[in-house]
Amino acid sequence: MIERRRDTAPVSCAPPGGPPPVLLLASEPQSAGAAREFVREFVPYHVPDASEDHVEKVALVTTELVTNAFRYGTEPDDSIRVTLDANHARTRVEVQDPVRRHPRPRPESQERDRGRGLIILDALCSKWGVDDAPFGKVVWAEVTQP
Repeated sequence: MIERRRDTAPVSCAPPGGPPPVLLLASEPQSAGAAREFVREFVPYHVPDASEDHVEKVALVTTELVTNAFRYGTEPDDSIRVTLDANHARTRVEVQDPVRRHPRPRPESQERDRGRGLIILDALCSKWGVDDAPFGKVVWAEVTQP
């Protein structure tokens, strides 16, 4: 027989205050804007001294990752998962989609209006990468605070 110790407090499943760290999005172009607003709400709440410049960099990185997930990592009716983790040193953005194919850099071109997302990540992030997930992949990026 398993008996619960009486001197332990009950486990609470209530989330901490403020915006949750995870956002589920539909596979549609409007999701990039929703992700941007999510960042603008989440980061200042959890890191009140984050600069506006930092928040906007994280918003741009998140927009790029969600846009790439929508364009290259989903089919209609798929979902995109955005997870944020912010502290005083950096903000980490993770975007999961159901396709295992990893993004790859394309050569810069003045003729295309697409294909610059990874160049933006290189410019704005201290580091970024891709991890395989049980159902797809997670592209992650970290933006350090100045």
